[in-house]
Amino acid sequence: MVGWEKQVKKNRWFWLGMAAILVVSLALRFWGLGRFNTLVFDEVYYANFASKFLQGRQEFGGHPPLSTYLIAGGIWISEQLGWGSEATRNGLTGLYISTVSYRWLNALTGAWIPLVVGAIAFQLTHRRTYALIAALLMALDGMFLVESRYALNNVYLVLFGLLGHLGLLIALNRVSAPQGKSRSLLFPLVLSGVGFGASIGIKWNGAGFVLGAIALWVLAWIVKWVRPQLLDRPALPMAATDATAEARLDSEPSQWRSPLAALPQLKLWQVALTFGVIPAITYYVSWLPYAALNPEVSVWEWQGQVLSYHERVGGMDAHPYCSRWLSWLWMIRPVAYFYQTAHAPGEPSPIVGPPLPNEAGRIIYDVHAMGNPPLWWASTLAIAVVLGLVVLRGGQAIARSRGDGHAIAPFAATGFPVSVHPLTWVWTAVFLCINWGANFLPWAKVTRCTFIYHYMGSLVFAILAIALLVDGWLDSLRGWHRVVALTTVLVVALGFIFWLPLFLGLPISPADMQTRRWFASWI
Repeated sequence: MVGWEKQVKKNRWFWLGMAAILVVSLALRFWGLGRFNTLVFDEVYYANFASKFLQGRQEFGGHPPLSTYLIAGGIWISEQLGWGSEATRNGLTGLYISTVSYRWLNALTGAWIPLVVGAIAFQLTHRRTYALIAALLMALDGMFLVESRYALNNVYLVLFGLLGHLGLLIALNRVSAPQGKSRSLLFPLVLSGVGFGASIGIKWNGAGFVLGAIALWVLAWIVKWVRPQLLDRPALPMAATDATAEARLDSEPSQWRSPLAALPQLKLWQVALTFGVIPAITYYVSWLPYAALNPEVSVWEWQGQVLSYHERVGGMDAHPYCSRWLSWLWMIRPVAYFYQTAHAPGEPSPIVGPPLPNEAGRIIYDVHAMGNPPLWWASTLAIAVVLGLVVLRGGQAIARSRGDGHAIAPFAATGFPVSVHPLTWVWTAVFLCINWGANFLPWAKVTRCTFIYHYMGSLVFAILAIALLVDGWLDSLRGWHRVVALTTVLVVALGFIFWLPLFLGLPISPADMQTRRWFASWI
């Protein structure tokens, strides 16, 4: 009974923490959502496409149309309910609508991404602490906050891709559940396939998420052929009942458990369904409403037009904010989405808010699509460290694996403590590294103009990597490890607060603006 009460209390704090993260994420995204009564950055495309779709007109934007439906649906719902004040209305899209109408669904979607990231962390390790840390760090990123506040499409791409992985991990955990506890895999596998297909239905680079899943499946089969001991699950004591066995798996971090070890247990038809058939059907169906507006052009012909569009996009000199893929790792070239100067009083401006005081001097409103610098740089270092440890510890695990399914791979010598069984840690790290690479490395071959927001799919896994390290440090018996962990989270939080005016477009003075522009390329 004492153990059960302890578990309930632990669950209560976990859900309270997740709820707090969601509330803060929602508040940051919805507060002042209509502040700029204009079309910000690529809203000139996506809000316009959605408006034209609502008018029964087809306008091609170079990407699949799923985000057009989502933004259009947001506009329709908002206008039906009368959201947004008169001061936030404009006719820039061809409809006289509020800026809130084409932004609110993005804000709602972006607010849920930290919780989905936390859910993935939990499914990987069954560590509530890891899930909370991952969700918190994800909520403290600036790029995702900015992208969530405007009618853009990157948050949809990332959310659907993450839901694809979440569904897959839920299914794998059901496969590896103790005997008698397994449940149907159909729903989570369908969720996974729909998520992967929908991500590609936003932009083609959403394929990086399913590419990472396929790569993990192939790797798991290679391990099964070369060293099957690294996939076996150690037997539980014979005296343990199913209920106590499940409780032990959830509560003991030393227990070897990773859902990825169950990848080879998926049947071939389940793999084909999840990674191929359902994503393909989802992607195809996502084109049908758009193609119906012009039956003379088939869905297949539209694919050629998407490809042709990307071939026509210029190189790195096509736009002042183009940036090369390697520069994203250190956030060398963020993108200015909105820049407006104002003087009090009464200067015409698209800014909706209280008037500036008469004594106010020059004020700058700047929305920068940039990450939280401490988090961004730390996540780049973290993914490099985790990748190095995967090579080191994965090699040791293979070399020292024994026939009883255990692997002796102590992490103490590395100075990086872990809060889960070493093999669970290795498989989790492999999941993060492969998905980070699957979403990042293909950009090396892209010659068209690219932007820093193309790194968002990879950034999620880099943030999960730093959360994995922080979780291990927090669980360490060494005091300085815990100090490092807490300091890391504190610095990230302070960085988020410091650069928040640039994420939200709050009015700041030129001097304050300069203190936040640390590099000449941040303009």
